[in-house]
Amino acid sequence: MSGAAASKRPPITLTPGSRVRVRSAGPDDTAIESTGTFRGLVSIGGDNIMAVELDGTGGDDKGRIRLVPIPALLAIDILEAAKAEEEKHAEPAQSPGYFR
Repeated sequence: MSGAAASKRPPITLTPGSRVRVRSAGPDDTAIESTGTFRGLVSIGGDNIMAVELDGTGGDDKGRIRLVPIPALLAIDILEAAKAEEEKHAEPAQSPGYFR
């Protein structure tokens, strides 16, 4: 890939509202898979924790918030990226038509 092509790609950001699939360390060397909407980072006792609102995939309760400690993360798949708040505000308003 050329340097010009690489510079045209937007930086990767994980924004609240993005649909994600998270694999995290579980008991007995197993992985826990959580699919849903990334809600943001939470700080508990000085530790950063990822909050995911589960979508019901895999038998998990839909709407339940799963908190995954950052050190337990194995992989994060961004299934559908949400726009950052700054980008949402920067979009021009749609004109309803000519001279209206």
